[in-house]
Amino acid sequence: MLCDDITLAPGEDQRLAAPSPACPRLEASLASYGPQDASSTPAIDGKSTDLPSALSRANAILSAARRPLFGALATDVTGARALYELAAHCGAILDHLHGDTLADSNRALQDRGAFFTTLSEVRSRADLVVVFACTPSQRYPRFYERAIDNERDVSIVFVGCDIDKAANTRAESIMPDADPFDTLARWSAHVEGGRPISVAELVALTERIVRAHYTAFIYEPATLPTKHAALAIEALQRIVKAVNRTARAGALALTGDDGAASVNQTITWLSGFPPRTRVTYRQPLDHDAHRYRTETLLRRGEIDALLWVASFAPEPLPASLADDVPAIILGHPSTDVPARTGPTVFIPVATPGIDSGGHLFRVDTSVVARLVAARDIALPTVASIASQLAQARRPQ
Repeated sequence: MLCDDITLAPGEDQRLAAPSPACPRLEASLASYGPQDASSTPAIDGKSTDLPSALSRANAILSAARRPLFGALATDVTGARALYELAAHCGAILDHLHGDTLADSNRALQDRGAFFTTLSEVRSRADLVVVFACTPSQRYPRFYERAIDNERDVSIVFVGCDIDKAANTRAESIMPDADPFDTLARWSAHVEGGRPISVAELVALTERIVRAHYTAFIYEPATLPTKHAALAIEALQRIVKAVNRTARAGALALTGDDGAASVNQTITWLSGFPPRTRVTYRQPLDHDAHRYRTETLLRRGEIDALLWVASFAPEPLPASLADDVPAIILGHPSTDVPARTGPTVFIPVATPGIDSGGHLFRVDTSVVARLVAARDIALPTVASIASQLAQARRPQ
């Protein structure tokens, strides 16, 4: 959520801490950083080396590759821009760590459009909040604190799920065990087509929405049924659009973790396509949300090199990656690089907001947060590494 009221400070043991406000997710993340990060060095095939040697081997891997994949892409806006240029020189495919969720959200937006709202608008305007089939506080512990103003009269209705115990205002739950697709089908028929339905709870909720000053619909794409999640998002957005014929409402998708929103925005404005696109200077761009899914590419053995970018957390390489496929890891300094038969290059990189400044799109994708380094450890940024690799591939 990129909360802007948190200040990180090194303690006596050089570990980062956030005295207040409390956030369990932040605490868990900070536990992966420590004074040992300063001594993290690049490695080639498990043996420590210097940065120039690691860059040279990485460049050799990319030069030999004919169909590389740039995966995870957990970085900020500047990192995404630099990776895009490098990908264009390599003819690489781009996919994010949360590519499935991004693809579902993008497909619904492409097919039907959407009415989006923001955290600020929810806090300042909404008097009715509808949470659909999710528990926001599990992945976003400070959601209610940041989005709900307790000094205003706000009601929360949880549809298709139990009441989130972290909710800090008047709340109720309807149809907690109902199938989300059945619920959306009936609700859409009633709201869009004016058809009578036998679900009294949905009828009553629709009447409340019509009377409300402003209704915010909250959903979490990653918690929707894996198969056909895009259809669920599309149906929910259809309901929101139908409501806007006679009332005011907007939807807020809780997503975009690990730089997903930033990478999605950056790649789209640079290429015209979202992630899961193969980019090259020599041929037309090729976007395919199904074919260029990381797991699909790895399972079918369709790539000959992997550039894995994970600057926010020590994300392991995909389990489906063949052991002999060359891999380049631009990773969190505490990344545990496994022993592999294929060439493997590891370069520890800075985390935006921890080791370097940067910019990230917030969860509502309308605000770009400026990040400031919280500690002074000299780790290269993803952007600087990608730029150096791109420089080696530019025509002289």
